[in-house]
Amino acid sequence: MQQNIFAIKAHILYAQTPQEIRCTEDGYLVCEAGRVAGVFPVLPEQYRDIRLFDESGKLLIPGLSDLHLHAPQYSFRGMGMDLELLDWLNTHTFPEEAKYKDLLYAQAAYRIFIDALLHSATTRACIFATIHREATELLMGMLEASGGVKGFVGKVNMDRNSPDYLREETGESLRETRRWLAGCSGKYQNIAPILTPRFTPSCSDSLLRGLGELQWESGVPVQSHLSENESEVAWVKSLCPDAAHYADSYDRFRLFGGEGCPTVMAHCVHCTAEELDLMQERGVFIAHCPQSNTNLSSGAAPVRLFLERGMHVGLGSDIAGGAHLSIFRAMADAIQCSKLRWRLLDQSLRPLNIAEAFYLGTKGGGAFFGQVGSFEPGYLFDAVLLDDGSLPHPQPLTPLERLEWLIYLGDERNLAGKYIEGQRIF
Repeated sequence: MQQNIFAIKAHILYAQTPQEIRCTEDGYLVCEAGRVAGVFPVLPEQYRDIRLFDESGKLLIPGLSDLHLHAPQYSFRGMGMDLELLDWLNTHTFPEEAKYKDLLYAQAAYRIFIDALLHSATTRACIFATIHREATELLMGMLEASGGVKGFVGKVNMDRNSPDYLREETGESLRETRRWLAGCSGKYQNIAPILTPRFTPSCSDSLLRGLGELQWESGVPVQSHLSENESEVAWVKSLCPDAAHYADSYDRFRLFGGEGCPTVMAHCVHCTAEELDLMQERGVFIAHCPQSNTNLSSGAAPVRLFLERGMHVGLGSDIAGGAHLSIFRAMADAIQCSKLRWRLLDQSLRPLNIAEAFYLGTKGGGAFFGQVGSFEPGYLFDAVLLDDGSLPHPQPLTPLERLEWLIYLGDERNLAGKYIEGQRIF
């Protein structure tokens, strides 16, 4: 019996496009060498002798991708939700992140976060750490050891407009970032570094210029925030009078996509048409974070417009602006926010539907990590097995209806298995 190939029998659901969730009832998903070999209604003859895991009745979907979350903020999720972004940062976020200078505190807090992430449906993630190099290395090592997620972790850069206790001098920030990148080389299999200027208000031109040069040298991807809140957008305009717009405050330092610079920007609630044109031209990914945008009164991003333009867009939990780590919750929130935006702001952009939200949480966000988020042949075998037995219902439901049920009502108790590149995590 071949050891690097196996099949799972279940109701198999995945998206190739935002328009449709493909479903093979009682089908077979074959994994070979960590990649999808195919989805079949009947197991082909050449696979008759491989290992078969019979999960009949359960749902099997691609692993979910979280394009934006802050690991040190998991400790105060759900707190301070009566504040807007900038006040929330100063009142809750910055004081908490300062604690991660203490590695004992960081280890205890990150253990709680990683345990929750491990037992979630998230298989890929883009993660902010703090400005502290040693704590960032600690987080990366702990994530690597857990084996429960693949993705990127960033040491945050901040040299202005932040408290003295959470700010580095420009040269120090760049030196520590270089030292951190050097230490990452060849060290991890599952976790990789990502350059992380927190956002333009907390990063001087000198720091952004230095990070742009470092990105050019290293090819390391970039993550940050863009046009989340109207007050933030106005602040950037006053801080960067020579920039054409908020996006240009990154782009002029080569930190905004294009060849050799994979980039994900969170939120993009208030982007101008010119910014969207630039993002589309440069292939920048948008991390849509609907719960955070609601909690912090930032607004409702025009996700329908992003999809119609063919832009790269996925979902983010944005812990702790978002109070829930679940990307299923992000799917439901994305639909609900789009309905409110349609009803209250712009009836030219119709609301999202289940298929589109599912696409955003799987293939849409997964594309930032490569061939991830679908069961098309050749894609990396990231998968989540779902059991909705704890949600009884009197009427018969199709697998597609059961998936919708779980998107709105499910939680970690409905996870029956998790695979990353063909390796079963639990």
